[in-house]
Amino acid sequence: QVYVLKRPHVDEFLQRMGELFECVLFTASLAKYADPVADLLDKWGAFRARLFRESCVFHRGNYVKDLSRLGRDLRRIIIVDN
Repeated sequence: QVYVLKRPHVDEFLQRMGELFECVLFTASLAKYADPVADLLDKWGAFRARLFRESCVFHRGNYVKDLSRLGRDLRRIIIVDN
C-alpha cells in the first residue's frame, strides 16, 4: 500500500500540463515502487510514458537519466524535478 501527500494544486497542474505538452515521467526509482505512486498522481493520463530505473544509464555508481535516449530534440525538453 502506498501513501502520497500531494502538494497543493498538483492535480490541476498535471492535468493542464498533460493537455498542453507531451509529459513523460522519468525516475531512477524501480518501477515496482514508482508505478503505484504515479498511478495516484496521474488520474488523467497526463504522463504519456513512464520510464524507470531500467531506462537509466548506470554511470560511476549512479543511475543517470540520459535524455538523449528519448529520441526528442533536447532543445525542446524542460525538466521538472524535486
